[in-house]
Amino acid sequence: MYQASAERYSEMKYRRCGKSGLMLPAISLGLWQNFGSVNVMENCIDMIHTAFDLGITHFDLANNYGPIPGSAEENFGRIMAKDMAPYRDEMIISSKAGYTMWPGPYGDWGSRKYLIASCDQSLKRMGLEYVDIFYHHRPDPNTPLEESMGALDSIVRSGKALYAGISNYPAPEAEKAIAILRQLGTPCLIHQPRYNMFDRHHEQEGLFEVLGNNGVGCITFSPLAQGLLSDKYLNGIPANSRANTKRTLSAKDLTPELLEKIRALNGIAAERGQTLAQMAIAWNLRVPELTSALIGASSSAQIREIAGCLKHTEFSAEELRRIDGILNS
Repeated sequence: MYQASAERYSEMKYRRCGKSGLMLPAISLGLWQNFGSVNVMENCIDMIHTAFDLGITHFDLANNYGPIPGSAEENFGRIMAKDMAPYRDEMIISSKAGYTMWPGPYGDWGSRKYLIASCDQSLKRMGLEYVDIFYHHRPDPNTPLEESMGALDSIVRSGKALYAGISNYPAPEAEKAIAILRQLGTPCLIHQPRYNMFDRHHEQEGLFEVLGNNGVGCITFSPLAQGLLSDKYLNGIPANSRANTKRTLSAKDLTPELLEKIRALNGIAAERGQTLAQMAIAWNLRVPELTSALIGASSSAQIREIAGCLKHTEFSAEELRRIDGILNS
């Protein structure tokens, strides 16, 4: 039987989620990749154990994570039942709905029908009475925001989730959704946008200011740009990388100019005594409004490496200037 490390809270940093009472670990673990039915279960178990032993208490899922869709939640549910049930009250478990999950007009986007049915299915797959956070995964251009946010409000009021969140919402839509949830009496806890050194458009559109002004937390996904901001591509494209398998990243995206930037950033990381991945996560955490950086991993070694970034999260003005110079070149 798994026994969690007695030292699991000794190194991890925890940050308040907006103006709520909830604290999240500075690093959270996402189960988008490498936890599905096609993956080795023993490795999935080892990664969950390693993360929790490092103080990573937040585990992020969605209804369609796999492959096959739903299998990440099923596998996580098996791990919960076998090993993690005694620690449920020490864990933050989140799920989402908003992308295609089942055929027909009721298995996608943001209708009340889809969101509530999806939450029920996710709880059943994971064997849970509730999730801590339930998100609308993306805005739906054809469903009124009032309906989608009303569904989140109902899910929280029914006890199926403790908090409501949104993901992939641009700043204007996020501000509207936050206002609707506030009026309903179920404040928006958190927003989950994509953000990394190579994707900074949220800085220009003012999303972080919107979240800060409204007391909403922020957890960024893809902080390593799907592995680009790691040592994976410093010496070419590995055969088993995402760029070669064409899952979510194409080899054609790895231009000579981009590879040059990656190597230059790696040089700054080395000067800081960090790996590129560690520096990239620390760079995310420099944002005052940011609560947590959501990482993916294929091994426990990657989780341990990234958690090591918390030993050095400060940047000098000169380091930030040099990083911006590389990114803007």
